Amino acid sequence: MGFVHRRRRGAELFLLVLALAVGIGAYAAVGLGVEGAIPADMVGYGGWLTGLIIAAHITVRLVAPYADPVLLPLVAALNGLGLAVIHRLDLTYEALGEEQHTFARQQLTWMTLGVVLFIGALVLLRDHRVLQRLTYTAGLVGIALLILPFLPVVGREINGARIWINVAGFSFQPGEVAKVMLVIAFSGYLVLHRDALALAGRRVLFVDLPRGRDLGPILAMFGVSMMILVLQNDLGSSLLFFGLFLAMLYVATERPGWLVVGGLMFGAGALAAYTFVGNVQNRFNFWLHPLDYYDDSPGSYQLVEALFGQSWGGLIGRGLGNGFPERVPFAYSDFIVSTIGEELGLTAVMAIIVCYGLIVERALRIALISRDGFGKLMAVGLGSIVALQVFVVIGGVTGLIPLTGLTTPFLSYGGSSLVANWVIIALLLRISDQARRPAPRLDPVDETSDDSESTQVVKLR
Repeated sequence: MGFVHRRRRGAELFLLVLALAVGIGAYAAVGLGVEGAIPADMVGYGGWLTGLIIAAHITVRLVAPYADPVLLPLVAALNGLGLAVIHRLDLTYEALGEEQHTFARQQLTWMTLGVVLFIGALVLLRDHRVLQRLTYTAGLVGIALLILPFLPVVGREINGARIWINVAGFSFQPGEVAKVMLVIAFSGYLVLHRDALALAGRRVLFVDLPRGRDLGPILAMFGVSMMILVLQNDLGSSLLFFGLFLAMLYVATERPGWLVVGGLMFGAGALAAYTFVGNVQNRFNFWLHPLDYYDDSPGSYQLVEALFGQSWGGLIGRGLGNGFPERVPFAYSDFIVSTIGEELGLTAVMAIIVCYGLIVERALRIALISRDGFGKLMAVGLGSIVALQVFVVIGGVTGLIPLTGLTTPFLSYGGSSLVANWVIIALLLRISDQARRPAPRLDPVDETSDDSESTQVVKLR
């Protein structure tokens, strides 16, 4: 076991070196492509990024030695690449005469905070099962965070979506923290009630539908999702929260009937939103006929320019600094994938999708080997967050589905999203450490009591 453990940690260290090479190498390539020289702060930037990742790695080695060895390198590579692409856009905005942009520097600051919380979560949370005690507290906190943007004083609307709060001059998206809280709440609730929710009701076309009396939880979550869509004008978060609950409900009960009910509810909600919510109708029209709305306001200019840029990038891209991603509004956040597709090509986009797929695969693997039901559902929920978010973001940017407005995990600019995603990885590593840790050996030992009666006693070693 010790030999296998050492080999696994050696492989993790090798992967971390490759991940740092991706991030630091991309940063150097940006300087060469845009300015014709390696950035002057290359040593400081590379040293800071390396220090953050090494600190995270050492923490994992010390407090979670049996944790999954692949997750941290994958996250380090994605975060490093995202920083380099954001820096590339900063340089272009400055060259165009716009006010000085420091998105990359701010993102590095948020990454530092994310790594600090990552380390804190691993050090302070030695057993993920204690979170089950906070089931209803986490649920209340999650709902409260979703309500905060509605408040007149702290709530703030940006780009048509009221999903932000402004406190002491800092903007924050509470929904990013709410998704972690709701995963904890859903996991604790479903562990307690999955037997009742798994009971079959009426059978229709070879599918056992759930009983009517058990529809309360999914109706409540559907109502929350519709509230987010109508009041916050946020299609992406609405899809994320409802899809998250539906995936966890299916895994907990193993009943396909819940997928049927959830699919019908989603279809009815989508039709109602298309009919009565103007923002949703616009997004569908832009998706179906993007060129027809190119010059309108609001229009499909952003999507069309992103699609043109990706098609121009082709298979291997134009090279960092040799494209025109600045033509796409918010290329550093919502549309960072289109920037990568234009300058690094379809090959890089496919590699990024593979990295996200591996993160989801590792989360599901952790769920399979977890020894407790709460840990299984938490791992599934955290993996589902990444899967759903990546699907709706990359699907929207590439024209597969309508745009939803979510950020790409670890790549896009955004402090609240980046910090929350680092905490998600910390929770997955904690669950995997508990699941992979060898169980204590129980050996039978003969012992003789004082009255000379021979008994078999199991001694824990």
